[in-house]
Amino acid sequence: MTPSSSLPRYIAIAGPTASGKTATALAIAEHLAKNYQKTPIQVEIISVDSALVYRSMDIGTAKPTAAELASVPHHLIDIRDPKEAYTAAEFVKDATRLIKEITARGKLPVLVGGTMLYFKALWHGLDDMPASNPSIRANIEREAAITGWPAMHAQLAQVDAITAARLKPNDAQRIQRALEVYRITGKPLSSFQTAYRDTAPIAINSIAPQAINTPAIGQKDHYFSENNSNPLFISLEPQDRAWLHARIALRFDAMLEGGFEQEVRALRARADLSIDTASMRCVGYRQMWEALDTLNNGAMNAKTLQDLRDKGIAATRQLCKRQLTWLRSMPQRQAIACDAPDALAQVLQAVDTWVQTDVQTH
Repeated sequence: MTPSSSLPRYIAIAGPTASGKTATALAIAEHLAKNYQKTPIQVEIISVDSALVYRSMDIGTAKPTAAELASVPHHLIDIRDPKEAYTAAEFVKDATRLIKEITARGKLPVLVGGTMLYFKALWHGLDDMPASNPSIRANIEREAAITGWPAMHAQLAQVDAITAARLKPNDAQRIQRALEVYRITGKPLSSFQTAYRDTAPIAINSIAPQAINTPAIGQKDHYFSENNSNPLFISLEPQDRAWLHARIALRFDAMLEGGFEQEVRALRARADLSIDTASMRCVGYRQMWEALDTLNNGAMNAKTLQDLRDKGIAATRQLCKRQLTWLRSMPQRQAIACDAPDALAQVLQAVDTWVQTDVQTH
């Protein structure tokens, strides 16, 4: 997949979990609508988040509230059932289409999220992976229903030992995708040297930054150097990790108080989801699922709740560390300290400067 180098101009906002991305995007939308009175700039937001695509996963993903969603048009939220996968390739296709459609409506696209692979896939591209083939997938599912997924895992090991070695025998979704790729192309999934080594969204958070098709240090960045429609790329990065850690703890506590346990219990009640389903590997959901497993679906107790809280916060911190590593590999970003007292003012100043430059050059 080649980079989307012909896209119109837009703003991109990235940052680790709990850095204030949603509030920042909404503030930008309000600022542009109110402070450019002669020609107000209307914004539409495109989510760049591999968890927000799922319906019925609202509390654990800190999905924007109904009021926030109503205040500015949002896209790529609640577009998949939790049993379905959503790939980086699908994101690029959807985001590219939306950016062009929003621009054609005379509005400004603002991309917001913390799934860094989605940003890099949009800007630098991914090696060509075959699209899903429903017929082949159905055949694999039928075989698995007869022989079981461990047997399918053994079958995968015969044709793609590298991928099989890193998958658990019951990792149905990834085994299915690896076998599907092999049956479509005749090549093992491991031969596709891209960042997108799994279709599972949560895997995005654990892929090494160097795995994506990014330029080497000193090498020209195709998208940002050659595309005359450069986006404004704002990265919200805390100077003090303790500030971010405190916000993560508050966020997780708010999830617990807001009914996160009940949300996951409802998902567990479905017969078509398991802890190995891509959506349930999202940070927070996996920890809650495991906690409920230890209780055998019984009532939550104080000890299990504390253990869940500790594990959930620790997992979120690790995710943030990986997100910041991704961001620091992107030299084209404009980093703003999100823990600074004037962080929002800095963001809005950057937006104003970019808009004024855009007016002068276009």
